[in-house]
Amino acid sequence: MAAVVNPWRMKVIKVILLSYIISNSFVQSANSAKTRHLKWEVEYMHWSPDGVESVVMGINGQFPGPTIRARAGDTINIELTNKLPTEGVVIHWHGIRQIGTPWADGTASISQCAINPGETFVYNFKVDKAGTYFYHGHYGMQRSAGLYGSLIVDVAEGEREIIHYNGAFDILLTDWWHKASHEQEVDLSSNPMRWIGEPQTLLINGRGQFNCSLAAQYSNSTENPCTLRGGEQYAPQILHVLPNKTYRLRIASSTALASLNLAIGNHKMVVVEADGNYVQPFTVDNLDIYSGESYSVLFTTNQDPSKNYWISVNVRGRKPQTPPALALLHYPNTHISTLPTSPPPVAPRWDDYDVSKSFTKKLLGLVGPTNPPPPPTSDRRIILLNTQNFIDGYTRWSINNVSLVLPSTPYLGAIKYGLNGAFDQNPPPDRYNYTYDVTVPASNQNSAYGSSVYNLTFGTTVDVVLQNANAIKANVSEIHPWHLHGHDFWVLGYGEGKFDEETDVAKFNLRDPPLKNTAVVYPFGWTALRFVTDNPGVWAFHCHIEPHLHMGMGVIFAEGVDRVGRIPVEAMACGLTGKMLMNSNVRP
Repeated sequence: MAAVVNPWRMKVIKVILLSYIISNSFVQSANSAKTRHLKWEVEYMHWSPDGVESVVMGINGQFPGPTIRARAGDTINIELTNKLPTEGVVIHWHGIRQIGTPWADGTASISQCAINPGETFVYNFKVDKAGTYFYHGHYGMQRSAGLYGSLIVDVAEGEREIIHYNGAFDILLTDWWHKASHEQEVDLSSNPMRWIGEPQTLLINGRGQFNCSLAAQYSNSTENPCTLRGGEQYAPQILHVLPNKTYRLRIASSTALASLNLAIGNHKMVVVEADGNYVQPFTVDNLDIYSGESYSVLFTTNQDPSKNYWISVNVRGRKPQTPPALALLHYPNTHISTLPTSPPPVAPRWDDYDVSKSFTKKLLGLVGPTNPPPPPTSDRRIILLNTQNFIDGYTRWSINNVSLVLPSTPYLGAIKYGLNGAFDQNPPPDRYNYTYDVTVPASNQNSAYGSSVYNLTFGTTVDVVLQNANAIKANVSEIHPWHLHGHDFWVLGYGEGKFDEETDVAKFNLRDPPLKNTAVVYPFGWTALRFVTDNPGVWAFHCHIEPHLHMGMGVIFAEGVDRVGRIPVEAMACGLTGKMLMNSNVRP
């Protein structure tokens, strides 16, 4: 009797073999790696992202900032000059692991000092892995001010992509407020706290419409139709396609608050990449994307070529008070200004978390040399309880009842040179009190500030379980997308209610979990992650919602700092490391 061959197993075997060929070709392709030199100036400028002129933070006169394009193995060298009049700046290269260059991670008070006005800092790092990435400000709330852009890494020269397409587009999704980011910071830091509210506009590649609607003819409201010439800064993004072709759409979300859902009218999408890692392909009508995440999808232009089609982005996870963002998919047999003949796609209801969870659970890793299965066990498990609290009347977010405040001396230099006075030396808790009821507001809603560090043993396997809980108000638990710097992690599983180490560990997916750098924890639920401490440095792990991080929702991991090489003097020229450099003969 002939053996029965599982088609999925054969597909995985073929991918593994192809990945093996690709990995063996890396030595040859490494010889063609390039250093890509860029000179950037960060400055404030007037812009109209949504038809209302605002002050935005731009780079070289562009908003969003310039798209970086490179190949795996290339080195990126950016001379970044701060042209802001009165504030520092840093840029984080989201998803780039910074292997060997932890000082280039671009996190103020963690990996480096903020770059002062008029000063220049050189970011020099290797992009070691192909994927869809982006960059953004990581000082104060500069991401909310518009400091962001795309970072696209193609496979190394001489390598073959394992997915096939005829063309590619990349879009960066963001949200926009008319209230300046500095005022938002003051509001969030006030007693009582003044919530910033929902964004006025969603932007696709920095373009949205606040004072008019492209789809007004389909709306029951009194929205004004947009009358655009096409050259406006807020004119919609247009993707030009040819019929019967397959395109790759790279999607990244740098939103400050909003969770989003994206759909292309009349076109299905095949998800093939998440956070720079291949996933087992699956087909969707729409996809959820949380702040800090990135995806690649394939779509085929198999619809009526005499029509144009909407690309629609809607708010998820919060009651929408922001209209959808719209872009156009333009076929060549119709005029570019011809609007679609049907209304934009309708997103799932904002609080339909079953749809969101179904999509998330479809993400499975495409196992191969670049995405191996996780270690079968962990050496340490840290359970992080996410809560909203008060400290002396101020509203804060806390992790295991500690609300993060960053020190004036960056952790990386402080730990490398043993400056114990730079931050709190008491270790933060690995657990919370298991009697805590995550379904109701805490009986004691007070918390404490802290700046301590989780010291992780180098070369070990660590589990992190994110445990969501009720916020200050009853029956409120928010979505939190968590991002880890310096690493990818395996997402081992999700669950409802309180995580139970006795029963839930046995449910972990150890066969083909997705490898990501950002993962969501749903309301009143938990998410389990696993990573290996193989990248010396000090790394932030935090909620990627900008106001939540500003209000203390993060922790700091340190691993193998004694293995870190020379740290540029400019990265340590503040706080206690700055004094050390001035007052002694110590040199990095």
